[in-house]
Amino acid sequence: VQLQASGGGLVQAGGSLRLSCAASGTTFGLNAVGWYRQAPGKQREVVARINSDRSATYADAVKGRFTISRDIVKNTLYLQMNSLKLEDTAIYYCNLVKNRKAYWGQGTLVTVSS
Repeated sequence: VQLQASGGGLVQAGGSLRLSCAASGTTFGLNAVGWYRQAPGKQREVVARINSDRSATYADAVKGRFTISRDIVKNTLYLQMNSLKLEDTAIYYCNLVKNRKAYWGQGTLVTVSS
């Protein structure tokens, strides 16, 4: 299983970005998947997840601003990020859990400027 994240970049506060995560070796549609982030000096934290029952959960800090989705045909996971804030600056990682094993993408850097 390999995950390839992309879409990060520099954006002004209030702007939007869409992150993508392409999978090979498995399919997003059958597994619990999610996005995590790690800011400088902080621990990695969950941002949004699609659980095995297909329900979506979000961290309180991003509720109403971020949307997680997946395209089964393209086998790609997305994170639409709107109304970005300075505190959203972090490396974002996509995650997939298959057979109780977690797989991670390489991370994509999101920098929000004032």
